[in-house]
Amino acid sequence: MRSGGQVRFIKVSSRTQVFAAGGVAALLLVWALTMAAMALSSYVSNRDRTSLLEREAKVATSESRLNAYGNDIGKVADDLKRRQDFIEKTSQAVFGDLPKDAKAGETVSNSSSEAAQTVKKVSMAIPQAAELAEIEARQLALIEGMTRIADRRSAIAEAKLASLGLNPQAALASLTDKSAQGGPLLTLATSADGSIDPRFQRFGLSLARMDALERSVARLPQVLPASLEYISSGFGFRIDPFTGAGAFHPGLDFRGPIGAPIFAAARGTVSFVGQRSGYGNCVEIDHGNGLITRYAHMSGFRTVIGKAVMPGEVIGLIGSTGRSTGPHLHFEVRINDRPVNPRPFLEAVPHVLEKTGQSTAPQPAR
Repeated sequence: MRSGGQVRFIKVSSRTQVFAAGGVAALLLVWALTMAAMALSSYVSNRDRTSLLEREAKVATSESRLNAYGNDIGKVADDLKRRQDFIEKTSQAVFGDLPKDAKAGETVSNSSSEAAQTVKKVSMAIPQAAELAEIEARQLALIEGMTRIADRRSAIAEAKLASLGLNPQAALASLTDKSAQGGPLLTLATSADGSIDPRFQRFGLSLARMDALERSVARLPQVLPASLEYISSGFGFRIDPFTGAGAFHPGLDFRGPIGAPIFAAARGTVSFVGQRSGYGNCVEIDHGNGLITRYAHMSGFRTVIGKAVMPGEVIGLIGSTGRSTGPHLHFEVRINDRPVNPRPFLEAVPHVLEKTGQSTAPQPAR
């Protein structure tokens, strides 16, 4: 310190500095704890207040519905009728016109006659509940109609799998496979006592069957694996280009320039990326149900093992690796490791998907 022309020095010991710093740190800690306690208290208070408001809202809602049923059952029936109209319009948009009559081989019930008698009896015994009975009858007719649609779509998909040499029962194995499954229990209970109307249970089973079969159809080859510039060799016996003798050709050859894209023919999981004897650079995709597709003679890979691919997704580039006389894609369809003719898959599957209401991927075979 400078004072009166003299300079004086004040020395602070290390011990004093430590005590001073500790005091400042203690004050900061007290302040932080105080602010945290205030924030926690505010959060708890807001949470309790929000919870109370939610409970009050639920009570008010349930009480209002109870009063509505007690005061004006006709208005409740009108509300349910409008809701049912919406459900029926939505189902028609999704499923189309619902069939009312069962075809040969179908096991779907037809409750229209029974439901009409129920409506008549309820109307005579409890006139104010007549509209509710009519709505219930419409619900049963709706469920039975959607069940028939699901069963008929299942039959179309099942027939397509069988026509291509695939076992439809293998596609349904997932319905009984209980491994790696879980989740909350949400039953199809249709009554207050927890019981399930058999018609609703039947509908749930039909939907599950339809979904499993159509997912298997969706995994069938349905997209040209390369640009259809020229098929230089078909499936079956031919003159081998190297030996000049007769030989079996297990796939289709799509001629194209080096570097042209190669597409996944269907949805699946890449199971092999590498080289195979005679095939050169090769990619294989597992589509489930014992079906794989093989893409050979590639000049480059554009995928990896384990990748989930979609129809039309680029997985490699045309080349001339392996046993090849020029740039092209060798494409195979194999069922249980047995090569089958790819043409029926590429030509037939898109049309079946149109019938089942599914969209086809880009570049379908013609």
